[in-house]
Amino acid sequence: MNPSELSPRDAWNRYVDRRRPETTEHSAQSFYYRLKQFIEFCEEEEIEQVGEFNGWIFETYETKRSGDDIATITLRGEMQDLKLFVEYLERIEAVDDGLSEKVHVPNVTAEQESSDKKLPTSAASSVLQYLRRHEPASRRRALLEVLWDTGCRLGAVRGLDVRDYHPEEEFIEFRHRPSSTPLKNKSDGERPVALSKHVVSALDKYLASSDRWEKHDEDGRKPLLTSRQGRPSQNTVRCWTYQVTLPCIHSECPHDRDPEDCQWTKRNHASKCPSSRSPHQIRTGSITWQLDCGIPPEVVAVRANASVKTIKKHYDKATPRERMERRRRRYIERLNL
Repeated sequence: MNPSELSPRDAWNRYVDRRRPETTEHSAQSFYYRLKQFIEFCEEEEIEQVGEFNGWIFETYETKRSGDDIATITLRGEMQDLKLFVEYLERIEAVDDGLSEKVHVPNVTAEQESSDKKLPTSAASSVLQYLRRHEPASRRRALLEVLWDTGCRLGAVRGLDVRDYHPEEEFIEFRHRPSSTPLKNKSDGERPVALSKHVVSALDKYLASSDRWEKHDEDGRKPLLTSRQGRPSQNTVRCWTYQVTLPCIHSECPHDRDPEDCQWTKRNHASKCPSSRSPHQIRTGSITWQLDCGIPPEVVAVRANASVKTIKKHYDKATPRERMERRRRRYIERLNL
């Protein structure tokens, strides 16, 4: 079969299968769904073979997606993945060399590239203080304590086993287990992270609680955080974070709603509350907080498993005033005549 005769959908599936061994399952799913929009567009336009691809098709698709009122950074990501897909087609000689150059990837500003949305330190403090007083052994306290203290990713906290927690030495160990709970950076993401007293207390009480589901996952491992089914899915953990960061848990609703009647307090609607936060936004807030506490970026980078450059560009959401305070704490005593 001539590769130029591949249907867009068949080529898409081949491309994803080719990429899967070199990346995590979560990343594979990301570019799978980003390209899904383009494949559906091709089918709507009755484009039957990848050999029909040309600059006009890419231009039309980008214009259509722009009209769907998506964020510029989202469109940029989709067009970047489309460009990589076409480069793959070039490599297997399914399209002409140089066709990928006709895929336009929109530019974004530094502000657009780095979202400012995070869990503020004040909000994290309020909810944690509430949970420490009223739910000392709850799962959601244990989850938020770990996420906030370490700044880890969703996949990392989901993949923790009971054996990864070392209460006597007060640290937690993130391990890459590719068959079921891979880390984003694979073996490079493996690291021990020291825990504060509050996190150790939360985990000890949670593990000893009769309310915790004593479960094993499909591989026979004992997850640290469990659901009724065993190890929670990524979407389940995401729902937990949206629920635990609802402000009405610890104070009055800032959106003038009655929590008793508000649909946002329901499990599947908590993400719609303007004040609830995802695991990534908790990670962003945590990294900012760690930097504000005076922890050097090099240390935060190791704890959160990210480069110093990435932390400064994407995660450090301190305001100019907060950055001034950092400089004051570290250097102002030297500025003394």
